[in-house]
Amino acid sequence: MIISLAKQNIGVKSEIKSIASSALTNKLVELGFLVGKSVEVVFTAPFGDPIAVELNGSVLSLRLEEAETIRVESSISL
Repeated sequence: MIISLAKQNIGVKSEIKSIASSALTNKLVELGFLVGKSVEVVFTAPFGDPIAVELNGSVLSLRLEEAETIRVESSISL
Protein backbone atom coordinates (compact mmCIF):
# COMPACT_ATOMS: atom_id res chain seq x y z
CA MET A 1 0.00 0.00 0.00
CA ILE A 2 1.34 3.44 -0.91
CA ILE A 3 1.15 6.05 1.87
CA SER A 4 2.94 9.27 2.77
CA LEU A 5 6.21 9.01 4.67
CA ALA A 6 4.60 11.12 7.41
CA LYS A 7 2.18 8.25 8.15
CA GLN A 8 4.75 5.43 8.03
CA ASN A 9 5.39 3.47 11.23
CA ILE A 10 8.76 3.47 12.98
CA GLY A 11 11.05 0.63 11.92
CA VAL A 12 9.38 -0.10 8.59
CA LYS A 13 11.66 -0.01 5.55
CA SER A 14 9.96 1.54 2.56
CA GLU A 15 10.71 2.34 -1.05
CA ILE A 16 10.12 5.87 -2.29
CA LYS A 17 7.50 5.76 -5.04
CA SER A 18 6.99 9.46 -5.76
CA ILE A 19 7.56 12.98 -4.51
CA ALA A 20 4.77 15.51 -4.98
CA SER A 21 5.74 18.66 -6.81
CA SER A 22 6.04 21.54 -4.35
CA ALA A 23 8.39 24.25 -3.17
CA LEU A 24 10.18 21.54 -1.18
CA THR A 25 10.82 19.13 -4.07
CA ASN A 26 14.30 20.42 -4.98
CA LYS A 27 15.42 20.38 -1.33
CA LEU A 28 14.27 16.78 -0.89
CA VAL A 29 15.98 15.62 -4.08
CA GLU A 30 19.21 17.34 -3.03
CA LEU A 31 19.03 15.47 0.29
CA GLY A 32 18.81 12.17 -1.64
CA PHE A 33 15.09 11.45 -1.61
CA LEU A 34 14.84 9.82 -5.02
CA VAL A 35 12.29 7.39 -6.46
CA GLY A 36 13.44 3.83 -5.80
CA LYS A 37 15.56 4.65 -2.74
CA SER A 38 15.00 2.83 0.55
CA VAL A 39 13.96 4.94 3.55
CA GLU A 40 13.07 4.08 7.15
CA VAL A 41 11.46 6.16 9.90
CA VAL A 42 13.69 5.69 12.96
CA PHE A 43 12.32 8.23 15.43
CA THR A 44 9.32 10.46 15.99
CA ALA A 45 9.41 13.49 18.30
CA PRO A 46 7.08 13.35 21.32
CA PHE A 47 4.32 15.32 19.58
CA GLY A 48 4.97 13.66 16.21
CA ASP A 49 6.84 16.48 14.50
CA PRO A 50 9.61 16.27 13.32
CA ILE A 51 10.50 12.71 12.36
CA ALA A 52 13.95 11.20 11.81
CA VAL A 53 14.50 8.97 8.78
CA GLU A 54 17.42 6.87 7.63
CA LEU A 55 18.33 7.38 3.99
CA ASN A 56 21.56 6.34 2.27
CA GLY A 57 23.20 5.53 5.63
CA SER A 58 22.43 8.96 7.12
CA VAL A 59 19.75 10.01 9.58
CA LEU A 60 17.85 13.12 8.49
CA SER A 61 15.17 15.13 10.25
CA LEU A 62 12.01 16.04 8.34
CA ARG A 63 9.04 18.14 9.29
CA LEU A 64 5.72 16.39 8.74
CA GLU A 65 4.94 18.95 6.03
CA GLU A 66 8.01 17.74 4.12
CA ALA A 67 7.38 14.04 4.79
CA GLU A 68 3.78 14.40 3.59
CA THR A 69 5.00 15.08 0.03
CA ILE A 70 6.90 11.76 -0.14
CA ARG A 71 4.91 8.65 -1.09
CA VAL A 72 6.35 5.29 -0.03
CA GLU A 73 5.48 1.61 -0.20
CA SER A 74 6.41 -0.71 2.68
CA SER A 75 8.89 -3.43 1.87
CA ILE A 76 10.18 -4.98 5.13
CA SER A 77 8.97 -4.62 8.71
CA LEU A 78 11.52 -4.92 11.53
